[in-house]
Amino acid sequence: MDPIPTFQTCRLILTPLELADAPAIQRLFPYWEVVRYLDSRVPWPYPDDGALTYVRDHALPAVAAGREWHWMIRIAEDPAQRIGSISLYDQPGNNRGFWLAPQWQGKGYMREACEAINAYWFETLERPVMQVPKAVGNLASRRVSEREGMRMIGTQQGEFVCGPLLKDVWEMTREAWLKAKASSNI
Repeated sequence: MDPIPTFQTCRLILTPLELADAPAIQRLFPYWEVVRYLDSRVPWPYPDDGALTYVRDHALPAVAAGREWHWMIRIAEDPAQRIGSISLYDQPGNNRGFWLAPQWQGKGYMREACEAINAYWFETLERPVMQVPKAVGNLASRRVSEREGMRMIGTQQGEFVCGPLLKDVWEMTREAWLKAKASSNI
């Protein structure tokens, strides 16, 4: 398996997840604003070793197996400053997930990170479709999908940290993504 690449955007650097990222995740992640709309598999209250356990026992083994790809999102002007994470999953109905620490939300960083990660999914991995489930109430995440040109393909019951909620499944095909990319380059 090829190593996961680092991506540079206008304002961000996306670096492959490493065990050394666990302390930063532990500081940035366990906030209700971050976790409430995440899958109920995320333990809450978040344990003191939650990030280390997740990175060491789940994320890095899944990367090594070629089933997942994880990046830390960093500020380009201060590469030591981690602000969140974005991931891809080789999982039917759930291909991408992300989170940002509360103080970095609402600044367009996630849209920027998604552009790089979507290119990797569709161009490098050559996947035919990306599906992204999200809690119906997660309006910020919904706006990211809408701006990307994804379309909502269905609603189903979901289990989130905040409890059972409806979730929408958003989708973009490789064909639609390539067409949108070509038209934005003209």
